Amino acid sequence: MIQINLNIKYLETAVNPTFANHETFHPRFGWLKKGFDAAKKNPGVFLQDDAPVRLGVGKNMVRAIRYWCSAFKLIDKSNSPTTFGEKLLGNNGWDAYLEDPASLWLLHWNLLKPTCEAAAWYYIFNVFRDLDFTKEDILAGLQDYIKSFDKRIADSSFMKDISCILRMYATQDFMRDNSPIEDSIDCPFNELGLIRHFGKSYQFKIGAKANLPASVIVATCLEYASWANQDSNTITIRKLLYDEGSPGMVFKLTESVLFTAIEKVAKEFNTIILEDTAGLIQLSLPENPEILAEEILDRYYLRE
Repeated sequence: MIQINLNIKYLETAVNPTFANHETFHPRFGWLKKGFDAAKKNPGVFLQDDAPVRLGVGKNMVRAIRYWCSAFKLIDKSNSPTTFGEKLLGNNGWDAYLEDPASLWLLHWNLLKPTCEAAAWYYIFNVFRDLDFTKEDILAGLQDYIKSFDKRIADSSFMKDISCILRMYATQDFMRDNSPIEDSIDCPFNELGLIRHFGKSYQFKIGAKANLPASVIVATCLEYASWANQDSNTITIRKLLYDEGSPGMVFKLTESVLFTAIEKVAKEFNTIILEDTAGLIQLSLPENPEILAEEILDRYYLRE
């Protein structure tokens, strides 16, 4: 059993135990950019009677777009653009139209980082430790997980989240599941290849991901360390791989993939150093790891 260590301050704000706020809709192509741009022009747009006309979707989809833009931390609670939203989708943003899969990985990271507003997503990627699973396995796990929050959640809400997660990340077998054919083509997060689908069973894909750049891995490692390892100027590779909320868990990485990414980025940024102290391999952290993380991403997108 892997021992999980987590900064106590981080644990208190890691996840908001809310479920099924997505109106059963996973994020679709174009929704995040559409919602972000609309909110930037008018933060009150989602509450206006003509919001479905302005956004070109149904009323339930308006609520879903607002939820996803907020959950991905593109807009804040007042529906105003966040710094991350501007950085990614603004007029001079890194990737305003989400053409680079790296941006989907960043969004996946932002969805799960503190404070996560998608509790079932947080659970399946960070707390749930099985590699092979069924929908029933996740349901049983969520039923147990919610006890730690002293809350009661209906199984129907859990199932809505489970279905949404699997439509979002897994390649579906539509003939067998009798799912709408459109679901197979309208969710960009399928591109991440994080979950495989075999009949009624699912499996996390652990290890290298062809479209996950080393720059994103290292930037998120630095960002994670900035809040989860505040009292130290180093963080162990083990924590980066296995601790709750870490890039290793969120991206389903292996040690070799993490090492390769760090070594690649270290060739460009000499403040990134791997230290081996009595067999304990650690990443040495700069004074402001979150600033370096942004610089790494700036350089990555500038090249692209």
